[in-house]
Amino acid sequence: MSQYPVKSWVRRLAAVLKLWGWLQLASLTVLFILVSSALLALAVSLILHNQVRWDMVAGALLFAFVAAPVFVSLLLYLVRHLDAALFYLKDSARQETLLNENLQENIRQLNFEIEERKKAFQAKRRAIDELRKEISERKKTQQELEEQSLLMRSIVDSSPDLFYYRDETGRFASCNKMFEQLIGKSASELIGHYPLEIYSSDMAPAAILTDHEVSVNQAELTLDVEYTTPQGQVMWFEMRKVPFFDRQGRYIGLLGFGRDITSRKLAEQALERAYQDKGKFIATLSHELRTPLNGIVGLTRRLLETELAPEQRSWANTIFSSAETLGNIFNDIIDLDKIDRQDLDIVYQSVKLDQFIGDIANFAELICQQKGLQFSVQRVGELGCFVRLDPTRVRQVLWNLINNAVKFTAKGEVRLYCEFSQAMGANELIFIVSDTGIGIAPQEQQRIFDMYYKSSDGRRLSIVGSGIGLSVSKALAEAMGGRISLQSQLNQGSSFTVHLPTEVLAEPELLTAVRCPSLTVLLVEDVPLNAEIAMNLLEQRGHTVVHAETGEDALALLETEDDIDLVLLDMQLPDMTGDQIARAMKQDSRLAQIPIVVLSANVRKAEQQLEGIQIDGALAKPINTANLDQLLAQLFSPSAVRSSAPAQLEKHQDTVLDIGTLQDYLQSLGKKSVKRSIQLFEQLLPGYINKMLEAATQRELEEFHEAAHKLKGAAASVGLLWVQQQAKLLEQEETPNWQTMERQLIEYHLTIERHLAALHEFVEQY
Repeated sequence: MSQYPVKSWVRRLAAVLKLWGWLQLASLTVLFILVSSALLALAVSLILHNQVRWDMVAGALLFAFVAAPVFVSLLLYLVRHLDAALFYLKDSARQETLLNENLQENIRQLNFEIEERKKAFQAKRRAIDELRKEISERKKTQQELEEQSLLMRSIVDSSPDLFYYRDETGRFASCNKMFEQLIGKSASELIGHYPLEIYSSDMAPAAILTDHEVSVNQAELTLDVEYTTPQGQVMWFEMRKVPFFDRQGRYIGLLGFGRDITSRKLAEQALERAYQDKGKFIATLSHELRTPLNGIVGLTRRLLETELAPEQRSWANTIFSSAETLGNIFNDIIDLDKIDRQDLDIVYQSVKLDQFIGDIANFAELICQQKGLQFSVQRVGELGCFVRLDPTRVRQVLWNLINNAVKFTAKGEVRLYCEFSQAMGANELIFIVSDTGIGIAPQEQQRIFDMYYKSSDGRRLSIVGSGIGLSVSKALAEAMGGRISLQSQLNQGSSFTVHLPTEVLAEPELLTAVRCPSLTVLLVEDVPLNAEIAMNLLEQRGHTVVHAETGEDALALLETEDDIDLVLLDMQLPDMTGDQIARAMKQDSRLAQIPIVVLSANVRKAEQQLEGIQIDGALAKPINTANLDQLLAQLFSPSAVRSSAPAQLEKHQDTVLDIGTLQDYLQSLGKKSVKRSIQLFEQLLPGYINKMLEAATQRELEEFHEAAHKLKGAAASVGLLWVQQQAKLLEQEETPNWQTMERQLIEYHLTIERHLAALHEFVEQY
């Protein structure tokens, strides 16, 4: 404040002026000046003149009176304007301060914006650099994609398999060169067109139907397609049609892939023709061989019904069992498909063990005597019991091993060791066939059981053989749940050991013969020996037999004879086949009611030939007396058959069929409804098996389980207990062996067919 005295004095005066007002303050000031001037003049006169000089006082008052208002006015005016100027200056200073503050703030904001713009500019430069880099990478990627697309297109076009793509509207959208060549049109002529416009009239409906199935089910489809090219060449393709989806899972088209399988199809057809030709040859050969075999079986059976010494009866039993086994083997030889699959049936029976071993020993002793060899048999354990065996298969294995022992033994002996072991609660049969022959070299022993394998030992090359005996024996032993092993040393002989699991069975009860009324039987058989044996069997049972050697004679007898109760019909006759006679009978209302029983060496083939014709039974040749009696009783005394049904058959059915469920269905629904359900199951079965095979081929576990689940439910609905259990195991299989699954499924399918036959038999007998 000391630095600005004027400013303070002016401010005080301005404050007083505002407080008193301009007029009042001016009047007071003038008055103060007048008084002061009078007093001052009075004091001066006293000092100077020692007296009051009023003239000086009056002059001073006059002068003050004139000058004071001017001075006061000028002073107040200056004060007022100085105060206003000071206020203006103060306000200007304040405004300048605010302006400076705003300017500084603006400078700071500007600096901030400059920094931000620098940062934005730098970010922009970085973004531009990134964009340039991305553009470069995209160009590079696009170029790579174009190159890859060109490469893929080149691969697709050069592929020997055809390829096409159809969009959701059904039009062709893309294809490769192979497809263009097959259709005979370029891509420009194909793309944008419908199959009906491209394919021929005979091919278009099937293609459209399968494509529609893929689009509706949204699942891939594989099928074999026959196609005739524009040049007239017939080709086969394995077509795989796959639905195509976008990222949202929407169906947007169909991909078609086709592989040329013409050579495979031609090979399959050639193989099928070869199988058929081979089957015809073996069937014809077997038919010719069965004629003398029927004589052996029939005459041996007649011989056993006469008075014989114990040794003679033992020999006759051996002859009979040998011929019967040979007949059973013929049944497997005829069915070539079964042999190729190594799927020989195992039929278990109740067998008296010591008698069975005696038959084997008789055979072995006979062939050893023919070569001058000694034979011995050693029995260990309780062999007088009845056990569960397939006598034909066990006999086939042992005879094969004994024949080999005799074949490769020049001198010495052949031994048969038989043991019935009951250790640790498990029953097992052990057979050991040993010899003193030439033996087998160690390097040969690992391959001796291979199919068609013959030893490279020079001493064995001169011995004629097919190389299948030991392989078949091993397969049969394993099919019966057993195993076969070998021990051998050169020049010291060989020893083959067979282990077979078995069960002890109760001695079978002698079944009371089921009486059948006397019948008049028309026997249609062209082989005199077969006819004589069949006539003897029938006449022994009190039946009258009318014999016809040709189909023409049989039809003539049916026209003239009114009392024929049964026709036994051979399938192969000189002038016509058995199915022709059966069809002629079924078309005649008078003859249609006569039961027909087929006689054939191959029952399965005969049933296939008679498909669509209602026959009443079939008997395999040579005729088994028990089967004959059972069949006649079923046809003409069914109630007696049901009351005397063997308990063993029921036990077997319990493992195959759900007897309780079937009985409930039959009682509540009736036989006709149950038969319809079984027929429906038979129609669905191939689809289930094919789906499982397809899933196993593609190794799709979920689809495999789904098909097994469906088969399990279907099997349960018709009472196929074993089939249901196996399907359940397949459904629960977490890590299947896909490499062997196809084989297992084929065997499973064949077993189901056999169980279906048992199911039909159960329903018919109910």
